[in-house]
Amino acid sequence: MKTRITSLAGNKMKLDGGSMFGNAPKALWSRWLSCDDHNRIDIASRSLLIETENEKILFETGVGHYLDPSMQKRFGIEEDRHVLLDSLEDIGVEPAEITRVVLSHLHFDHAGGLLEKRDGSDGEFGLAFPSAEYIAGEKNFDRAVSPHSRDRASFIPELNRLLEQSGRLSLKKHGDRIETDGVGVTFTESSGHTPGMLVSDISAGDHKFIFTGDLIPAHFYVNLPITMGFDRNPELLIDEKQALLDRAFTENAYLVFPHDPFYAVSELDWNEDKKRYQPENPAESFSIAF
Repeated sequence: MKTRITSLAGNKMKLDGGSMFGNAPKALWSRWLSCDDHNRIDIASRSLLIETENEKILFETGVGHYLDPSMQKRFGIEEDRHVLLDSLEDIGVEPAEITRVVLSHLHFDHAGGLLEKRDGSDGEFGLAFPSAEYIAGEKNFDRAVSPHSRDRASFIPELNRLLEQSGRLSLKKHGDRIETDGVGVTFTESSGHTPGMLVSDISAGDHKFIFTGDLIPAHFYVNLPITMGFDRNPELLIDEKQALLDRAFTENAYLVFPHDPFYAVSELDWNEDKKRYQPENPAESFSIAF
């Protein structure tokens, strides 16, 4: 095996269904997902790992297990451990082996998995993946450090400080690219959800993947007008989503979803009758080696 690409599960959580589907009415989204007595729907944390001869690149870390018990209860986090680390262990990968961690953006439900409690400390956190370069968008890091009051609660101030102090933070801009062992990752900036979010276009051999971030957090959002109430600029997000879908369809790329409660990845098809893209052959998990 020279290259292996694997989807990984992290901690599950729950978020308000109305917030997750923006201006789509409950009568519509409740056909796709059930909700609990607090109107919360199930949200997955999904990551992608690319292993090559010299690198192990992790895309996203999910919400992790850093929140205090009251916040875990609020967000419906029931696992008592950092599930992503368990998923890595299941495929024989130690946190110290990860060489790069790519974060689409620094919201707590995507970057919280970077935090772990230090052994013997009284609630003090350190960074997981101690050998890794941490990759984030330059604009998004600026937003995390100086957030707007509208999205301040979505960021983790302690994480920003730890990333800066690590000496291993690498900030990327639109069009930047990394390459290693035949794997290339090109970053596209998206600002509809949050300023400077990174979408990762991944080429590995004959395979193409797009790690969508919250531009398309789950397969429901392939439907162009479906957006989240958390999105800062829904109209811009729809334009960005259209460009991503056109690119994915043209390049026959797989879409990798960070929050889908059912599927990790999907191909894309064009529905001529409805005149729109739709998911094709979605899969709950996947692992390919070549």
